Amino acid sequence: MKTNRLDTADADFDERLGRLLDRAPTQDPQVTQAVERIVSDVRTRGDAALLEATNRFDRSAWNSAAQLELGRAELEAAWLGLSAELKAALEQAHARIRAYAERQPLQPFEFGDSHGNRLGQRITPLDRVGIYVPGGKAAYPSSVLMNAVPAKVAGVPEIIMVVPTPNGETNAAVLGAAYLAGVDRVFRIGGAQAVAALAYGTQSVPAVDKIVGPGNAYVAAAKRIVFGQVGIDSIAGPSEIVVISDAGSDPRWIAMDLFSQAEHDEDAQSVLISPDAAFLEKVSDAMDERVTTLPRHEIVRASIGNRGALIRARSLEEAVDVSNRIAPEHLELAVDDPRALLDRVRHAGAVFLGRHTPEAFGDYCAGPNHVLPTSRAARFSNPLGVYEFQKRTSLIECSPDGARVMAKIAGTIADAEGLQAHAASARDRA
Repeated sequence: MKTNRLDTADADFDERLGRLLDRAPTQDPQVTQAVERIVSDVRTRGDAALLEATNRFDRSAWNSAAQLELGRAELEAAWLGLSAELKAALEQAHARIRAYAERQPLQPFEFGDSHGNRLGQRITPLDRVGIYVPGGKAAYPSSVLMNAVPAKVAGVPEIIMVVPTPNGETNAAVLGAAYLAGVDRVFRIGGAQAVAALAYGTQSVPAVDKIVGPGNAYVAAAKRIVFGQVGIDSIAGPSEIVVISDAGSDPRWIAMDLFSQAEHDEDAQSVLISPDAAFLEKVSDAMDERVTTLPRHEIVRASIGNRGALIRARSLEEAVDVSNRIAPEHLELAVDDPRALLDRVRHAGAVFLGRHTPEAFGDYCAGPNHVLPTSRAARFSNPLGVYEFQKRTSLIECSPDGARVMAKIAGTIADAEGLQAHAASARDRA
């Protein structure tokens, strides 16, 4: 199958890699304009605009906004209707995600200085958060768990979930996962209208403090627009994976690892880097063989052909250096001694160590969150975690002696900045 072939020894390697990583602008002006109208309409007219947009874009025919909310009994019925095998898998994934999240919370602290002042940090959960769960090309119960569980561990009192239901049809696995995770309220709304409803509130949908979860270009544009009114986790781009492998891996395994991200959509990026040219050819052959077994083979072929690559590096160490430049969402180190390379890794949303650790484990049940930075944002961003649902408040308490010491420091700096009220306020305490 068609894919890009690169070699770090080639003179034009940097240029070709740059072109491969150069994504088209994520802010389509037409999308932005359409989303601005939707957001403004929902903000102004509330439920009426929300209902109209939902019926239009999801091809539904709800008569009132009250029909947009799914009750707790419906979530429970969806859970009970799942197969025993799927329920067990979701329960095990839920337990592993929670066990990992419980090690993440930020910690409060206080300490005193030599003048009797007390300084510290207080940690409190957000009051209410909204989680967006995609519901277009596929349904993702795993995304429900990954977004809701850390919010629960953080202590968020109320979690609101929105999920589009094309043609009015719900997905039992998604609703069952919401029941398992303890989501408080669920609305069958999606797109820009759902983001607007969560940000500004309507007569039926309460406004939240933060919106998390991935979505399409319209959802991403809406999150940009409402940021500031509410917090957001990130602007998610297409899925990405880099696999670094030596000749010891099974080429069939590596081919499917690359496909695991390529099957998300045509813009996903799957890259294999290896110092062994013969191994790259074996993987290429395995890709040709195994792609025909996939129901989503057309999407996979388009993704691999457009944005995928097989890259020959001169060493495993150089392969990691190339990966750092890519800063992928997911990085697999499918080598004999992955920890020997780990210290060299600078930029990756999640690292999967060893031949028996495919990225797919991270998507569903390993424990760390699968909501990860994309589009090279791993250079400066973090995976979703409990800390995204907590806020820090600084604590400052001065003793009379400590106030006299700080009055001199603060007053001097305030004078230098020309802020006389600041200086006077500080010196009053002296």
